[in-house]
Amino acid sequence: MQVHGLVSFTLAILLLFLGKTLVQHNAFLRQYCIPESVVGGIVIHHLVLAFVGDQRLKTWSGASLGLSLISDICLGMFLTMALMGLQLWQLSGALLFILCALTLQILLTVLYTYFVVFRFMGRDYEASVIASGFGGIALGSTATAIVNMSTVTQKYGAAHQAFLIVPLVCGFFIDQVNAVIISMFSGL
Repeated sequence: MQVHGLVSFTLAILLLFLGKTLVQHNAFLRQYCIPESVVGGIVIHHLVLAFVGDQRLKTWSGASLGLSLISDICLGMFLTMALMGLQLWQLSGALLFILCALTLQILLTVLYTYFVVFRFMGRDYEASVIASGFGGIALGSTATAIVNMSTVTQKYGAAHQAFLIVPLVCGFFIDQVNAVIISMFSGL
């Protein structure tokens, strides 16, 4: 094992230990079952930013291109695996109801996205990217929202705030609230 590999392994063990310690001593983290590796990773990330500074981390010019490629590959793989299991022929009996429900959902989503989300987010480019993400959330999932936002930003340019806001809100708040609501209604 090389020296940098040993250092990485040691840091990973320390990261898990730090996360486990924080989760054990924090009721909020225990209550919401946040994994130890996530907590430790967030703490280490902020410590590195505090000590190293933001400028030294931005020295490699290919970072954004590499991260963009990796995110596109991972998103494509996720969508492929999610869509492989669909068996649309089993829905043939409820086709009319599904078409009516989808039409109504699309119409309400477009109206709400334009008249509420776009206007309250500031009516600028970032707001339009957030609105495209909201459309993806309303019509599908977090992955659909990111695909929508990626498509818009590939054509018109980057929108960093939108890519920070939408996945956090969708991935954390909506998924957590949705799990609670589903468990409440399934208990009725």
